[in-house]
Amino acid sequence: MTNTGEKKELADKWIIEPIGRFISNSTMSGIVLFSAAFLALVLSNSPWSEAFHHFWENEFSIGFSNHVLTKSLHHWINDGLMAVFFFVVGLELKREIIAGELSSPKQAVLPVAAAIGGMIFPALIYLIFNNSGETAGGWGIPMATDIAFALGVLYLLGDRVPVSLKIFLTALAIADDIGAVLVIAFFYTSQIDYLSLLTGGAVLAALIFANLIGVRNTVFYAILGIGGLWLAFLMSGVHATIAAVLAAFTIPATVKISESAYSEKMQRLLTKFKEADPNNVPTVTEAQLHILEEIRAVSKNALTPLQRLEHGMHPLVAFVIMPIFALSNGGVTFSGDVMGQVTSPVALGVFAGLLIGKVMGVVGVVHLMLRLKWATLPAGVNKQHILGAGFLAAIGFTMSLFIADLAFISPEYMVQAKLGILSASVTASFIGFFLIKTAGKSTTK
Repeated sequence: MTNTGEKKELADKWIIEPIGRFISNSTMSGIVLFSAAFLALVLSNSPWSEAFHHFWENEFSIGFSNHVLTKSLHHWINDGLMAVFFFVVGLELKREIIAGELSSPKQAVLPVAAAIGGMIFPALIYLIFNNSGETAGGWGIPMATDIAFALGVLYLLGDRVPVSLKIFLTALAIADDIGAVLVIAFFYTSQIDYLSLLTGGAVLAALIFANLIGVRNTVFYAILGIGGLWLAFLMSGVHATIAAVLAAFTIPATVKISESAYSEKMQRLLTKFKEADPNNVPTVTEAQLHILEEIRAVSKNALTPLQRLEHGMHPLVAFVIMPIFALSNGGVTFSGDVMGQVTSPVALGVFAGLLIGKVMGVVGVVHLMLRLKWATLPAGVNKQHILGAGFLAAIGFTMSLFIADLAFISPEYMVQAKLGILSASVTASFIGFFLIKTAGKSTTK
């Protein structure tokens, strides 16, 4: 290597750019997530099974003096790390409601209606198999769609998929996320400590007020959101992930500088930078440094804090938090009576709820909306595309595993629910992939 410039070009070509493409690829996040779940299954049925399960039960504490929270590693992942996941979900929901696929009633009506059908039918089918006792509490498990997995499978098909179908499935999954959050808030909340909840409400009001008066510093929202809102909800009995979604909705979604003003300022600053005297060494001059700092500040003001956070946190969630969750929650140890576990009412209810209920709900509601002429199919999308999307919506995985952990105390029911989730999600992935791959691009309605 002869000089620093050539070394930098090689580093960009062989290290930086491939990593950037990997992180931004929706398919890769699904593959990493599936790999983590597969590894959990392998370890759970290996000679290290006991050590693997025991590892997640190690406890550690945070706090000081007499104010200490002690939980197992598994609980910290589900209540802490997954709060970050739900925070990013909340950011995405707010962006889509303000300026995305859910901002136009005409555009949103079909996927939202399909999502509602895709939540009601799975719950009803699950209750056919489990209509009483502790197992009845698992009705929320097959209601959820794993947006990362579903879109990952869809993106594997590349150009075979109409863009409008990707938009439809994305909007459906986002509406489904709203439903899942509401189900967790209203139906999977333990006994409530109203003093802690009131404290959380006061912190939430402070966050909303900060947004209204124009506070844009994300560190401020992080401190109040984590140290105040999340902690208060964690201690209140309302699941802490709800605090994460509420905190996300308080993040400002407005820019500080308009597009036209941004363009004008950037043109002026770039001209100043060109005119600044170069020093012909790797470091910039003092004058160039001040211009670059101003460019960075102007660019920051042209981007909403909401989008900046969502974009910055997505790799952390997709490639760290969700795989860790899958690794800690996806392990199922097959006992001697595997057939008994697979054919248990919980496993069958979850499997049928996802694989039959989701498809019935999504496809049935779309068909009804078309028959009543309340909506039309997106351009380039036919009925087989919708059927395939219905199966992809049946990939429950992350959200379903999360709700299963809230629904059941019994380890036996947890194992059965996981078997139903994993088997239905894998089956739905293959069927959905095949249906969309062979659907063509006709617009038969």
